[in-house]
Amino acid sequence: MNEVKGKVAFEMRKREVELAKLLPTKLIKDPHNLQRYKAIVDSIPEIGLIEPLMVYPQKSGDNWLVLDGHLRLLALKQLGWKAVEVIVATEDDRYTYNARVNRLPPIQAHKMIVKAVRNGVKPERIAKALSMPMHVVAALLNLLDGINPEAVELLKDKQITVDAVRLLRKVSGLRQIEIAEVMVSANNFTKSYAEALMLATPMDQMVAPQEPKKKVGMTAEELARMEREMESLEKDFKGIEANYTENMMSLTLAKGYIKRLLENSRVLRHLRDHHGELLAEFEGIAATEGV
Repeated sequence: MNEVKGKVAFEMRKREVELAKLLPTKLIKDPHNLQRYKAIVDSIPEIGLIEPLMVYPQKSGDNWLVLDGHLRLLALKQLGWKAVEVIVATEDDRYTYNARVNRLPPIQAHKMIVKAVRNGVKPERIAKALSMPMHVVAALLNLLDGINPEAVELLKDKQITVDAVRLLRKVSGLRQIEIAEVMVSANNFTKSYAEALMLATPMDQMVAPQEPKKKVGMTAEELARMEREMESLEKDFKGIEANYTENMMSLTLAKGYIKRLLENSRVLRHLRDHHGELLAEFEGIAATEGV
């Protein structure tokens, strides 16, 4: 089994660095004329720094190149900060890092806003600081109302959409956990996928079982068929997931055994003389990566 090996692009922890040791990699002209810069300057005193800066260590000295966060760096300097938490990149990949950086997930944004409100910051000030409409801030503030805490824990760092979270309110707490587990396993956090799982939920697990399920363009018979098909898919998916770790361990052990066999000159000579096709298969297995 072939598997693409990925390299971790960032250190798995934050560290604090003095602003004086952060070296910009691009010049920003007239930041004070940028609406985004003004929003950052206004938001930091109210709710703190939302996204850490992305940096890369210089080969000599203890300075750091800023890969992402130049406006935030300028804002922090303007506000008189002396040090800031950063995420350290493992390679100087300043042109493609944005494809790898996960922006603030909605659940984390919710927790940030709730924390600010509990500290006495009015939602109106948060909306102004983040340049968000008030109804968006209000939606994020109440995002987890009616959501099972275990489901929240599963989805807290995922880029699940706000609409997908709202759909979870239509099903029971235990079903919310099941849907969250399936979404995490499938790595799919879209509204459409959450809606499909919600529509596939048996009526006795709906919050309002007396209300018929509705989907534009689908009849009641089609919804019932979709419910049966999704239930079957969920069972199959969970079965595959449950066996995946065990199967991978068996494959890893088998590959190790085959490699040791091929390192034995007598076995190798016998296979070459009498079982050429089998030897080719063994060599292919031994050469695979990620198994």
